[in-house]
Amino acid sequence: MARGEKSKYTDKQKRKADHIAEGYEKRGVSEKEAERRAWATVNKESGGGNKPGGSGYGEKDTHASSRKGGHSMTTEERSRAAKKGWETRRKKEKA
Repeated sequence: MARGEKSKYTDKQKRKADHIAEGYEKRGVSEKEAERRAWATVNKESGGGNKPGGSGYGEKDTHASSRKGGHSMTTEERSRAAKKGWETRRKKEKA
């Protein structure tokens, strides 16, 4: 597939890129830069074109970025947050 070719992207991915690009353009980003950023976002989220082609098969949207970059709390952080919430509720009951 040649660079810039979008034939391996699903209709959903194309719509998503158009919507993202429109948002950038509304904020004053040039049309070319908005499109580049939009496709970069789509690639990050879904891992590239998902239509079947070549020797592989297409994949459904993977939402890769929501798993890759997401910060999951450790057990200690969750525990600390729970204790803090409990303390806050306790103080509000007294007031």
